[in-house]
Amino acid sequence: MMTVDLFIPCFVDQVYPETAMNMVKILNRAGVDVHYNPEQTCCGQFAFNSGFWDEAKELGNKFIKDFPNDRPVVSPSASCTGYIRNYYHELFHNTGNHLEYKRLVRNTFELSDFLVNKLKFTDFGAEFPHKVTFHDSCAGLREYGLKQEARILLSKVKGLELVEMKDTHVCCGFGGTFSVKHEPISSAMAEQKLLNALDSGAEFIVSTDLSCLMHQDSFARKQKMNIRTIHLADVLASGW
Repeated sequence: MMTVDLFIPCFVDQVYPETAMNMVKILNRAGVDVHYNPEQTCCGQFAFNSGFWDEAKELGNKFIKDFPNDRPVVSPSASCTGYIRNYYHELFHNTGNHLEYKRLVRNTFELSDFLVNKLKFTDFGAEFPHKVTFHDSCAGLREYGLKQEARILLSKVKGLELVEMKDTHVCCGFGGTFSVKHEPISSAMAEQKLLNALDSGAEFIVSTDLSCLMHQDSFARKQKMNIRTIHLADVLASGW
């Protein structure tokens, strides 16, 4: 049986632990044994994106040590995995952790990519009798290169109807600290994204990034919009 390491980003651990548990559930269903290192914390993305590269390097050094095994590291976040894949070389190239960071970059996968392209496992017997639309996060689409993987997995879910919203590729306005530093612009972008989702007739917005979903859900609740958000892993773990 294949063994993978589970990478649960800090905000998922603190705010959406049920999604992490559902990830374990579906990986086990796919015949994969899951190892979780409780010492893991943050990959350093927030610090890096805010310009605090020394702090990002400190967090990255710890992160590399938390995943010492030469086996797949799977995460429910395209944002965090995209950061590791694309930017760890900025921090660790030609350093004492050069070989270790190269190994980690090679072995780090976002969940839908791992299921579809590595395991070739797409049907979990899930049931989710709702109309949904999919949000392509900026990190998933542009940094990681995801597009069809989540849609392939959703196509196998019984009772689920996938409808595409207008401008699905457009940013929702979260952008990490962008939503704090530029709150009016961020809120306007969230509103446009949610209006497009509502126009599609969907009951749920699905994504591979809980950070985007958290942002959209917060705006929808405040404005009393009749639409909910859900992570792909939670959909795949439904009904069984």
